[in-house]
Amino acid sequence: MVKNITVFTSNTCAYCQMVKKYLGAKGMTYEEVNIDEHPHRQAEAMKMSGATTVPVTVVTKGDDSKEVVVGYNLAKLAPALV
Repeated sequence: MVKNITVFTSNTCAYCQMVKKYLGAKGMTYEEVNIDEHPHRQAEAMKMSGATTVPVTVVTKGDDSKEVVVGYNLAKLAPALV
């Protein structure tokens, strides 16, 4: 069961828009953290993902475990949402 979803994005990221559209189509609610507007949170995304790019989607499950998906990767994102 999904507890919450956080998507780290930027203003110029086309893949970020695709992730948000996908989550919306699935009826999933999420918190968006735009690193252009909140640059101090970029380190948080990098620490969790090991990546310097966005989108970074963090799916927190009911048991507080986290699955981190970098990029627009439906092969990893879809099962993380179950």
